[in-house]
Amino acid sequence: MGNICRSPTAEGVFRQMVEAAGLDARIVTDSAGTHDYHVGRPPDRRTCEAASQRGYDLMGLRARQVTAADFAQFDYVLAMDRENLDHLAGIAPAEFRGKVRLFLDFAEAHKGGEVPDPYYGTERGFTLVLDLVEEGARGLLAEVKKKLGA
Repeated sequence: MGNICRSPTAEGVFRQMVEAAGLDARIVTDSAGTHDYHVGRPPDRRTCEAASQRGYDLMGLRARQVTAADFAQFDYVLAMDRENLDHLAGIAPAEFRGKVRLFLDFAEAHKGGEVPDPYYGTERGFTLVLDLVEEGARGLLAEVKKKLGA
């Protein structure tokens, strides 16, 4: 939504997995929010702390809002929950609506589920986000690797 918790976590986790697979020259990873609440701001402090405990560095990321160009530029436009999925589907040009999916559509155990927004919760919520994002990112990377023939 605001691009300071779930989405930058997914960006950082997926980017690191892509680099570890040696595919960073072939895969572009970015995150954006559906709303402009925090444009230009770094990820939430608690997001960065939880990510850092697992070896992910999110400090260089800055929030931005999704643009119309994103739908043409990226092969996947992924939402963390159904509210944002509906918002993205509503603003996507008709020819790109098939790119809009839930992030956890790629998660084996949580396929079709939502990544809960941890913003108003406890520290445990940020850990849960990481658990879910790591699972979804592994599945997403497996699919992308198949498409690339890698």
